[in-house]
Amino acid sequence: MLPRCAFSVCHVLVLVLCLSSAEDFDWTKNDHGSFYYGTFPAGFSWGAGSSAYQTEGAWDKDGKGLSIWDVFSHKKGKIQQNDTGDSSCEGYHKFKDDVSLMKELKLNHYRFSISWPRIIPTGIKSDHINEKGIQYYDELINHLLESKITPIVTLYHWDLPQVLQEKYGGWQNITMVNHFNEFANLCFERFGNRVKNWITFNNPWSVAVEGYETGEHAPGLRLRGTGAYRAAHHIIKAHAKVWHSYDTQWRAKQKGLVGISLSGDWGEPVDISNQKDIEAAERYVQFYLGWFATPIFHGDYPQVMKDFIGRKSVQQGLGTSRLPTFSPQEKSYIKGTCDFLGIGHFTTRYITQKSNPSGRSSGSYFTDRDLAELVDPRWPDPGSEWLYSVPWGFRRLLNFVKTQYGNPMVYVTENGVSEKMLCTELCDDWRIQYYKDYINEMLKAIKDGANVKGYTAWSLLDKFEWDEGYSERFGLYYVDFRNKNKPRYPKASVQFYKRIISSNGFPNQREVENWRRKAVETCSSSNQLLAAEEQRSTAANILRLIHDPLTSHMEMVTEIVVPTVCTLSILLSAIFLMFLLRRRN
Repeated sequence: MLPRCAFSVCHVLVLVLCLSSAEDFDWTKNDHGSFYYGTFPAGFSWGAGSSAYQTEGAWDKDGKGLSIWDVFSHKKGKIQQNDTGDSSCEGYHKFKDDVSLMKELKLNHYRFSISWPRIIPTGIKSDHINEKGIQYYDELINHLLESKITPIVTLYHWDLPQVLQEKYGGWQNITMVNHFNEFANLCFERFGNRVKNWITFNNPWSVAVEGYETGEHAPGLRLRGTGAYRAAHHIIKAHAKVWHSYDTQWRAKQKGLVGISLSGDWGEPVDISNQKDIEAAERYVQFYLGWFATPIFHGDYPQVMKDFIGRKSVQQGLGTSRLPTFSPQEKSYIKGTCDFLGIGHFTTRYITQKSNPSGRSSGSYFTDRDLAELVDPRWPDPGSEWLYSVPWGFRRLLNFVKTQYGNPMVYVTENGVSEKMLCTELCDDWRIQYYKDYINEMLKAIKDGANVKGYTAWSLLDKFEWDEGYSERFGLYYVDFRNKNKPRYPKASVQFYKRIISSNGFPNQREVENWRRKAVETCSSSNQLLAAEEQRSTAANILRLIHDPLTSHMEMVTEIVVPTVCTLSILLSAIFLMFLLRRRN
């Protein structure tokens, strides 16, 4: 547990460190270096993660209320292939099986989120508490602890109760602060005797920007230039209120920690000798990570955000900045409300200066930054269109956090890579490479002095990927979503990650290369099992379709997804057979 002085007596020292932090980070030095063989500090915690809406399913079971993602995903055209999280991985029913997978991996911790509408269906505590929802999380937590796996619990991973969106406008409304605090206190009351690591919000950047600026995520609002800033303002206040509630009411007896998980892509100057590019890269990071981290550690928004948004607001003819302000009392209240900082990181961009035109209707989060994002075409990009593998950016980000925020205790709460493939493939060599390189850069950052205490692979299972539906897979374990039982199959990366955990790092080159070879050998047999199961499933569907000549080709497409090469052969043969049968008729 962190000493309380870290946020009171030591404020003056921390402030001095923060004021000089901008000079501490050297933007002109980027040492990619070679692979570093070595181990992590004793007690380093290894884990994997998930979130409620992405994995639980059971969207309307046992008294659960609607979330904004239930409603959003049910609207046609919002999600790839009109997928929903209605059943997803069926984690609500299969959590014991999943804990067994974690034990096999030898995880130290498991990060999951509590669905607010599962335990408070309307989001308003005085309306109703759903005891069946409480029971589910009780059983999950107990099962983890019995398996010697530490639960790290996220309170908000994007699934706001729909009633709060409809009644108040969700995070656009300041009333969310008190409702969220009541929800958090219920969780502390019911689970806090066993849960000692709490995360208030996961990646509030996405909640604000994609939920209230671009509308790509639930609730799907496009409040350009204002919605994201207002949502973020209320989220920061809600985080601070929950931290203070825990600090005053629960910390003494439960002895836990409360932090927040912030996502941050790294922004690297295109030209590290060009001051304009350096300033643009810092702006990129401050508008992303600093937007939330700077108020929590320093008490106010980054100065560059206040300057740029304020100036552009004036150019628009607005009387005040579109970026809300904190009162002196709020600044003091928010500052220091973080026992640990969760970092979610996936990728990097090159950044250069780009002046966006200012006008009465041109203000938006993206144009406020005056920069352009670039990628190197040589960077690997196996999955999501936004996710390029740039391992050295991870070390840069962790060192930036160290210098900007007084070297806080950090847990990496999300790091991983997706695949977007037509064929099922359990031999995920690219994921092994990604984990190997990114985890090694984290080890280098620790060697640099960064205070990183744990790492969470993202994610344990393939799952619902928000607006991408099931078209992208981040899991260590493959989930067969066509099968109603949602069976899990280990990918090669399972064995590789397990070896890293067992060795607490990378002992030597020969051993690490041996891990990789054995992991790929093991996955080959799993691939054969999965392919055989797919062939049986596909053949059964084809037979049903042949016997029903009125069934359209569209039904076939929805029944048979993510085929292997072998399955495609069967499918093509069946289509040819159907063609011959129809010609006879």
